[in-house]
Amino acid sequence: MTAVLVPDATRQIVPPEERYATELAFLAAYDSGPRPPAWRLTPRAVVTFVMGSGGRALRLPDDAEVPDGVPRRLEVAGKFVGDRALVERCVVTLAGERGLLLVGEPGTAKSMLSELLSAAVCGTSALVVQGTAGTTEDQLKYGWNYALLLAQGPSRQALVPSPVLTAMSRGAVARVEEVTRCLPEVQDSLVSLLSERRIAVPELAGTEDGLAHAAPGFTLIATANLRDRGVSEMSAALKRRFNFETVGPIGDLDAETALVRGQARASVERAGAPFRVDDTVLEALVTAFRDLREGRSAEGWEVERPSTVMSTAEAVSVAGALGLAAAYFPGDRDVLELLPGHLLGVVRKDDPADAARLRGYWDGPVRRRAEQGSATWRTLWDLRTVLEG
Repeated sequence: MTAVLVPDATRQIVPPEERYATELAFLAAYDSGPRPPAWRLTPRAVVTFVMGSGGRALRLPDDAEVPDGVPRRLEVAGKFVGDRALVERCVVTLAGERGLLLVGEPGTAKSMLSELLSAAVCGTSALVVQGTAGTTEDQLKYGWNYALLLAQGPSRQALVPSPVLTAMSRGAVARVEEVTRCLPEVQDSLVSLLSERRIAVPELAGTEDGLAHAAPGFTLIATANLRDRGVSEMSAALKRRFNFETVGPIGDLDAETALVRGQARASVERAGAPFRVDDTVLEALVTAFRDLREGRSAEGWEVERPSTVMSTAEAVSVAGALGLAAAYFPGDRDVLELLPGHLLGVVRKDDPADAARLRGYWDGPVRRRAEQGSATWRTLWDLRTVLEG
């Protein structure tokens, strides 16, 4: 029997391979179909892990070996709110050992999706390089333990593999976050790596360690924000090494509200406080974010879009702040009264002039909804003076 790892509740963030260890072990036993080389789950099971089992409990086959701590029946929770076909295309790309590039606006869960996919495919999401302007080629390939290098000269023991090289040797999934933030010459180091599937180590030339080959199953997931296209544009050669998939905002109001509620509740309860934000407040929050993000209200009224990204991730942050305010300052103010100030803080992140656009939103959809008799939007309209600060 294989013991299932119990997540450590003392950490702020638990990686998906630990947080959902029971689900991963269950799905490995549930679907015994064909798997690509080195995969922990079948492609179908990977999609089920990411998207959930649709509210129904799955049952292990009678002859399936059940790991310790794994139930025979289990409902798999949905973790990514989006298009199932998108996830299926991502899984097919990885099964073909081709690079996958997830692009989209900030806050659309690209990183979360890459973590879930890598955890389900190879059992770890930790083989990651964070792309920045300071990322070097060594961080994508390898470095050296200089104490050993000076003492012994170039050797395999002195080599410090990058997360990408480690993934190559294991036949696992490597992740590169914000690849367009890396300098072009650093990005270009991925071209030969994804084409030739090997990394040369000139210092060890002539030895069996002078050329590191990718094991079957190795592939790479990169993410890039559409807002960062002008930072370090990818070369045409590098683009050809990836399949592009665009991760868009959540299309359904109810689904986005449920996601914001769930994640905000989890963050507040992790702080040891109860979550006491009414659904009417959350719906108003998410509605405002969606209107400002799309440049049009649900009723079809035009809205001037702010330059900042009104992402779902930002909505979760605001909902969490409202929840903490309600928990730590109970009875001081109605939580709804705090919403305009938080929205103002979000829209002014990139351009102070966006405050005027938010006031325009108040003079438009907020006022009209108040005039139509909504008590929630009436309260928000009465709070317009908060936006004058």
